[in-house]
Amino acid sequence: MSRELTELEAEARAAIARAPTLQALTEVRASYLGRKGALSGVLRGIGALPSEERARVGEAANAAKQRIEAWVAERRGVLERADRESDLAAQRLDVTLPGAGAPLGHLHPVTRVARDVVGFFSRLGFSLEEGPEVETEWHNFDALNMPRDHPARDMQDTFWVEGGTLLRTQTSPVQIRAMTGRTPPFRFIALGRVYRRDMGPRNYPMFHQVEGFAVDEAISFGDLKGTLYGFARHLFGDDAELRFRASYFPFTEPSAEMDFRCPFCRGAGCATCSQRGWIEWGGCGMIHPEVLRHCRVDPARWQGFAFGMGLERAAMDRHGIPVIRLLYDGDVRVLEQF
Repeated sequence: MSRELTELEAEARAAIARAPTLQALTEVRASYLGRKGALSGVLRGIGALPSEERARVGEAANAAKQRIEAWVAERRGVLERADRESDLAAQRLDVTLPGAGAPLGHLHPVTRVARDVVGFFSRLGFSLEEGPEVETEWHNFDALNMPRDHPARDMQDTFWVEGGTLLRTQTSPVQIRAMTGRTPPFRFIALGRVYRRDMGPRNYPMFHQVEGFAVDEAISFGDLKGTLYGFARHLFGDDAELRFRASYFPFTEPSAEMDFRCPFCRGAGCATCSQRGWIEWGGCGMIHPEVLRHCRVDPARWQGFAFGMGLERAAMDRHGIPVIRLLYDGDVRVLEQF
């Protein structure tokens, strides 16, 4: 029995030393020290020995078990260090290399159109003006020839704020702020967010407008139409189709509404254009003399034109987006296409 223990111990030591992985080491340990292992079989056979040999063989078997456990622990430490060094080598970071840049986002379609608009009109000599989004009633309505009892106020669906202020319903108040205190000739554009109680395939409670206006001694409606045709071709391409419909705005006279041919049905009629074949783009006209007087500009000497339109509709046309809410739902699958 002593010879058998010596041979088993030598065999176990060699097997432990050859174990290439932690999993293999676990299997080697089980083959010697497990419930069905070789050493366990030896221990079960002690009962058949003469009584005078049992204590000696049992002591030798326990000593062999302790040595095997020590070799297993030593080998486990070696394998764990090797695995750790391998992982560190695989994940080694070379601090001398340039850092990885953060992923870049994309410009929103409306932002792209806005920058394009500013670039176009700056080349025509228009300056960019800005104004507050929370406006006074005077700038948003009164100065634009819409007194308190004017029916046009009912068309605006206004978000009112405490204290008599409101979320501006259009960028036209910037026109009042820009013209007041300045001496013509001048030409400006104003661009920014506006707010109305409106929701639909082409409308949203918050949207973006661009307002353009120019004042000089000999400006005509023909200058206005020429500017807008050039602007439409710049945004939509040389085949862009516009139409002007006589309309009414209290701050321009004469006034017109502009439509562009629906890019989704090419005039045949669809849900986006409400089966009309045309999509309303904005309003325009010659600045009303009363508006000029409110800005302390003499209408007997000066005249001008003004226009305003939504940027979302231009973005929808340019990128083939049929419903305006797709621009603001925050769906990454939509936005990352741009």
